[in-house]
Amino acid sequence: MAKTPRSILILTGDCAEALEVMYPLQRLREAGFAPEIATPNGKVVRSVIHDFEPEFETYTEKPGYRIPADLSYEMVNVNRYAGLVIPGGRAPEYIRNEPKAIEIVVHFMKRRKPVAAICHAAQILIAAGYCSGRKLTCYPALCPDVERAGAKFTDSEVVVDGNLVTSRAWPDHPAFMREFLKKLG
Repeated sequence: MAKTPRSILILTGDCAEALEVMYPLQRLREAGFAPEIATPNGKVVRSVIHDFEPEFETYTEKPGYRIPADLSYEMVNVNRYAGLVIPGGRAPEYIRNEPKAIEIVVHFMKRRKPVAAICHAAQILIAAGYCSGRKLTCYPALCPDVERAGAKFTDSEVVVDGNLVTSRAWPDHPAFMREFLKKLG
């Protein structure tokens, strides 16, 4: 009898960093999990591609892939999922204002289910009140935000603190997913 894959929720929305959605989605499938993408309204994600170009002082942004969503935040039954992935990009800046998104994050954090947050996903952790007393990493420009929220920022490719796995950005994907998969068992 075939084993049923464990479901993993990917919480995202428009202007999510394309690689930070696609890499975890494909890596989780490869590892035998059943990832599902949730967006505020359950529609296609219009992702963006952030790149680091030498003549710019910050990253640049270009249109990315259209990534189909599986469900809306309202449709999420948090008890179905073994873990949560929160991609970065610009999506977290508005997702953090969605009460249902915050409820979802609180569920996973309270129950100590594995949570993987990368790049600007730290904005959602801050909004949900789960930075205080934590050690984490994120996109370095958010260091002042996470420190003001009570976290200890560490500039490294991955930081594991209890159930929380954090990384700076898509170049850190190998370490990020390796540690998250360990948490999922």
